[in-house]
Amino acid sequence: MAKGQAQQLSFTKTQIEQGYSFHYQWLDHSKTKQEISFTLAQEGLFERFRNFKNYQNSYAQKTILRRIKKHMQRNPIAGVQIRYRQQQDNYFIEARGLDNDKVAYAYQELARLEAKITKEYLKETYYQAFTNHQQISGIKVNHVSIANDSVADLKVLKPIILEQVSIQNIRKATNFVLSFVQSIPYSTLESRLTSSGAGFNPPLQLLWQNQGDCDSKMTLTAALLRALMPRIEMALIYIDGHAFLGINIPAEAGEVAIEHEEVNYLLAEPTGPALLPLGKLAPESELAINQGHYIAENYHEVITAKPTEPAVLATEQEQ
Repeated sequence: MAKGQAQQLSFTKTQIEQGYSFHYQWLDHSKTKQEISFTLAQEGLFERFRNFKNYQNSYAQKTILRRIKKHMQRNPIAGVQIRYRQQQDNYFIEARGLDNDKVAYAYQELARLEAKITKEYLKETYYQAFTNHQQISGIKVNHVSIANDSVADLKVLKPIILEQVSIQNIRKATNFVLSFVQSIPYSTLESRLTSSGAGFNPPLQLLWQNQGDCDSKMTLTAALLRALMPRIEMALIYIDGHAFLGINIPAEAGEVAIEHEEVNYLLAEPTGPALLPLGKLAPESELAINQGHYIAENYHEVITAKPTEPAVLATEQEQ
């Protein structure tokens, strides 16, 4: 193992009555041995993202067209005939009628309906339209939505992590989470816009399989940090072939940060195997940031904390 690389010392999972018990041991950024044990319920492991599958454009187009047809059959436009046809992975809709104003209205309604149904379909299947920094558009996994829907399953780790770091401090807790995720074995990222979700593991599946690509590790880290800090603002950062996180806490000298939509984000690399603490990036990532070759996606959802739980950990400056 090269110097400065994450090292997972052991990983076990055992079936128990409540679900599965997980145990990890690894070396952190200071080469100190860390460990964590927790239990995850079977529902979260095997049912939470049952509808998440590889994105198939032909199936998506057929489903969207079927829903448009169903809506128009229930809500016909008087004086207008709608015709539908499919050609390979694409569909075409034509409106015909004697009244040009009615035909024009029909096309406006169809465009509005198509956009609405497409957005709903992508949301329910955990995908989203995405344009990268080169203005190339496609469909990618909706990492924000998957992270948010994983938080409830990961809340069991909050008291365990806070006990491990022994202090309610954003930096210490974040670096603990980072070293934990960095030590999990890495699998290569497929092309974000052409892989159709292949290779992506939702957070609990990543823990189950004990491996994940950078998009998967970023999503797991975001969900864990959201479970720890319900109200903190985060951003998911995408560059070519890689992804990492931004967290709205003050940067210190020498640390890498960005400003996005008037919010400052300190950056963090959860992928590994490089052991990089909060505010440090791999050289290629830092170069992409400096050149502006990235896309930042807000992750500002608020998960309500219980009254007895601290909503936000403290920074070192606040202590």
